[in-house]
Amino acid sequence: MTPLFRRVLTAAGLLAVFVPAVLWAPAWLWAILMAGLIGAAAYEWARLSHFPPLSAHAYAVLLALCALVLPWVLAADDWPIYQAALILLAFAFWLIVAPLWLLGRWHAAQPFVRALVGVVLLLPTWAALLYLHARGPGVLLGVMAIVWIADTAAYFAGRRFGRHKLAPAISPGKTWEGVAGALVAVALYAAVLSAVAGMPLLSLLVVVSGLLYLSVLGDLFESWIKRLSGMKDSGSMLPGHGGVLDRIDALTSTLPIAAGLLMWLEHSV
Repeated sequence: MTPLFRRVLTAAGLLAVFVPAVLWAPAWLWAILMAGLIGAAAYEWARLSHFPPLSAHAYAVLLALCALVLPWVLAADDWPIYQAALILLAFAFWLIVAPLWLLGRWHAAQPFVRALVGVVLLLPTWAALLYLHARGPGVLLGVMAIVWIADTAAYFAGRRFGRHKLAPAISPGKTWEGVAGALVAVALYAAVLSAVAGMPLLSLLVVVSGLLYLSVLGDLFESWIKRLSGMKDSGSMLPGHGGVLDRIDALTSTLPIAAGLLMWLEHSV
């Protein structure tokens, strides 16, 4: 089995499970599934950060439990505030801290710092997954499709046309040609959305271009952490894709920002 076929087969299997869950899972089941996802990603983050095995398991369980119980522990009036606070935390990290981190090639290897960054990466992503799913399966899938389309287009455009490295010191496999292919693909996606849903094309192009930038940033950030850790993949749970964190790296940077934009739109009308 070729690596490409293994990659496609795994992606098809993931979609066969994930899409029905998005479409038909009730809110309580969706929350449980997403808590499990965050727990798995937290374990891989801990291993990338070289936590001892026991500490890595404890960290994963702690974040999964937070994701599982917080919506029920907090009062109905408090949960939206907490959710919005997590989204604002993600805005600060991805718009300010992460670019500076990559430009400065920070190591930040201290366990406390890595544990804190893992929280900033994963809990806002979980909050965004719950928020967007509550707004409708089409909303969540529509946002995630931007990342999926960009990732697929970048992969094939990079393989076919890739000549100029995007960030060779961070991720040698990524090229500017791959980014250009992703930009063309998401622009076409925006045009289709505009035609089908009657949404303003120019606004959609701005939004999808911004989310594309964030998806590349999220991908590069995890690549830098893996490079520091001396690991090719965050895990081996997903054949052809590596670990869970490898599959959601771009979503950690795009979903919270998309959720924040939607929150802003809802409160501004």
